[in-house]
Amino acid sequence: MYPALPSAALPLPDEAVRALARTLAGNGERQITGVNAGRETAETFATAWTGLTGAMSSVEQNHRLYRLGTLTPPDPAPPGRPRTATAADRDLLVTWYAGFARETQALINDVAVQVDDKLSHDGITLWELDGRPVACAGISRTVAGMARVALVYTPPELRGRGYAGAATAAVSRAARAAGVREVLLFTDLDNPTSNALYQRLGYRPLEDHLVLSFTSAERTVPEQGHPS
Repeated sequence: MYPALPSAALPLPDEAVRALARTLAGNGERQITGVNAGRETAETFATAWTGLTGAMSSVEQNHRLYRLGTLTPPDPAPPGRPRTATAADRDLLVTWYAGFARETQALINDVAVQVDDKLSHDGITLWELDGRPVACAGISRTVAGMARVALVYTPPELRGRGYAGAATAAVSRAARAAGVREVLLFTDLDNPTSNALYQRLGYRPLEDHLVLSFTSAERTVPEQGHPS
């Protein structure tokens, strides 16, 4: 199950989480490499999973989920303007996304595929200064009225000038204008700069998430209903 990416679990009662772990372990689903869920759900699943399989768990990332309230764009805004990225920007975006993945240790399977997918639905907004892109902010496809801002990036040499905030505000405004009811984003709790920025833009915290990874263990799990 998702061997290259942790499974994203919805909030569940603790007993349901433990039952899920028992079912997966009993079915031999040993290719599970981790879990990405609300803190309590992730910790409950990890405790059950490691007890059943002998695997070890470790914390990969601490995230906080935010939801957009009243959008408050930067005032004053930095110089420049937003525009939707096109195929002509692909090479630059692949380089930027690779930089984002290196710096944040984000679990991105194939950077080029991610860029192509977002370009296919106009899902990347650039902040441009004098015809030169200086920052970007991406957004997911809309599902059930929800979309998630992701992969906000400014090259290191251009940081501290407000470009990322402006790009995020622009992509958030466009999502609202397109009828998205819930605009969400995740932040790394170890990055106080980004957490403060998004709150200034009007994003409000909803829930803390953990990304946990599991090491594999060669251990036979007894079939359910049979003694070990």
